[in-house]
Amino acid sequence: MIHLKKTTALLFMLLTICFGNAQEIAINKESFNTINLNYSGLENVKSLYNSGKFDEAARELLTYYRNRKNIKNPDFNIGDEARFRGKDIGKANQEKADNALLHQFKPQKGYGFFDYGKDINWDYWPVKDNEVRWQLHRVTWWQPMGMAYRSSGDEKYAKEWIFQFRDWEKKNYLGRSKENDQIAWRPLEVSERIQSLPGTFNLFVASPNFTPAFLLEFLNSFSKQTAYIPEHYSKEGNHLLFEAQRVLGAGASFPELKLAEGWRKSGIEILNREIKLQVLADGVQWELSPTYHIACIEIFLKAYNSAKMAGLEKEFPDTYINTIEKMIIATANISFPDYSNPMFGDSWTSDKNARIKLFASWSKIFPDNELIKYFATDGAEGRSSYLSNALSNGGFYTFRNGWNNKSTVMILKAGPPAEFHAQPDNGTFELWVKGRNFTPDTGCYIYSGDAEVTKMRNWYRQTRVHSTMTLDNQNMVITKAQENKWKTDKKLDILTYTNPSYTDLDHQRSVLFIDQKYFLIIDKAIGKATGNLGVHFQLKEDSKPVYDKENNKVYTTYEDGNNLLIQSLNTDKVILNEEEGKVSYVYAKEVTRPAFVFEKPKKDATTQQFISVVYPFDGNKAPQITIQPNNDNDFEKGNISLTITIDGKKSQVKINSTK
Repeated sequence: MIHLKKTTALLFMLLTICFGNAQEIAINKESFNTINLNYSGLENVKSLYNSGKFDEAARELLTYYRNRKNIKNPDFNIGDEARFRGKDIGKANQEKADNALLHQFKPQKGYGFFDYGKDINWDYWPVKDNEVRWQLHRVTWWQPMGMAYRSSGDEKYAKEWIFQFRDWEKKNYLGRSKENDQIAWRPLEVSERIQSLPGTFNLFVASPNFTPAFLLEFLNSFSKQTAYIPEHYSKEGNHLLFEAQRVLGAGASFPELKLAEGWRKSGIEILNREIKLQVLADGVQWELSPTYHIACIEIFLKAYNSAKMAGLEKEFPDTYINTIEKMIIATANISFPDYSNPMFGDSWTSDKNARIKLFASWSKIFPDNELIKYFATDGAEGRSSYLSNALSNGGFYTFRNGWNNKSTVMILKAGPPAEFHAQPDNGTFELWVKGRNFTPDTGCYIYSGDAEVTKMRNWYRQTRVHSTMTLDNQNMVITKAQENKWKTDKKLDILTYTNPSYTDLDHQRSVLFIDQKYFLIIDKAIGKATGNLGVHFQLKEDSKPVYDKENNKVYTTYEDGNNLLIQSLNTDKVILNEEEGKVSYVYAKEVTRPAFVFEKPKKDATTQQFISVVYPFDGNKAPQITIQPNNDNDFEKGNISLTITIDGKKSQVKINSTK
């Protein structure tokens, strides 16, 4: 059955190649309605148009575009044939290109290829994840088809792309149905198309199958799609940034279009406004998701580069560039030595080499910034003059004893309310020690869809699956952490914040980084609310922990001896329980992992507290740790005075709330 299906698709492809893609639209006066014939370089086109020689004018316009060199695309340009001819474009790109010939598309990278049929069914929704049907209309396989065409010179790719472009236009016209408008014409998807289409255009424009008639079809469609966005901008967030940047880019990529100047102005106006609203004073983007934070850096820079191409970079004030630099510094501060960031909110793992390339590109813009240079050169150049760091506006706190692979780094989130991509997780953290992330955040797994998909997403958004405190395992109602104390010193870094997590219950968490080696976490539940309190922790999937319930401690058993102990040091009764644990490093992929909770009841308005030690250790034997409050200890007033004994060695920890 599968072979028959593929044979039918191949036959269809061959027929398409032999007999053409579709009936071309006749060229007439109206075909040029979107073109600014007064644009410098189009004098011959205008002359032929004014003489009523529309076919010849279209041919002249195609010649103009095939020879246009002054407009540079960041990815693919006219005249760089040597970059591709006869060269391998990579297995993934080749697979996308060849499967596209069979109408087998991969809309979302978290899934495989789906067969959309001989007669492409753009409404097909094979997995009830909204991202699959939204991202189908980003047509991300078109550029790989163009790369395959440039590499092989095989016209089958050009013919099929032209067919698909026309097929999409025919079947997804604006106003076909309300549902189709909400999917194919969602502004973010439209902006994705208008961003990729200029590069795709450059890859295919030299093809003999790229006719003058198709050129006008393409430009009219591109103009229509771009013009749609300013009338339907998203309300806020990264979607609005993406859309504005791409509208600006469209105006810079095709300045010959009548509306291009207006698009450029629209994009610049919105980005100048939104960078002030969406980026907090410390450089953190307000969705508090490291992945989207970095995406927004690239948005702002792409927009600036598009403006430069159009000679409009002065429309961005100095504060715009200064804010981008702050965002990059923030990225460095919430990066582990392997260049990964915590998976707070809707974030994913990252590739080190890709991140180094990003920092290298940023370093060219900010060559005097030593921290950016350090990350751009993998530590070979540049430097950092500090260790631990607080991004207090965004609520990202980094405890750090170094910047290299031997370092210990904890990054904790305790911030303000945030937008869609944030989660109810204030207090959660990731801990990286000597090359291992012991406590990766849960991630998000999936975005949205039908009831089943939404249920899967909501599991990952629970407060209890993050390393923080809950009441009755419910999601915190308010995520609005207030920093009470942040102080760094060679012997002790300390953070204290308070979050009004539940009605009548505040969660106050103090994190002490002691001797730049280990952590003491003190959680207080303050208020009259009652119920079951839990302080939750999650571990890496391969950690094979030992659960010592009698002594309320859990420790990993890595054979390389790089291990972690998490232990409750409460003197009152606390129960250790194992929990369901999962983590998602890649979209739509999940793995089970160890998770546990320290629990006790809160029966009245009395403040309850948990004291947990998070202790990295070398070897396979977990240390013996006890704690003894001293006479001058007063948690209620914020004065901490403790004697900590580790394998028989005592040390004193004293903190005065007023200092």
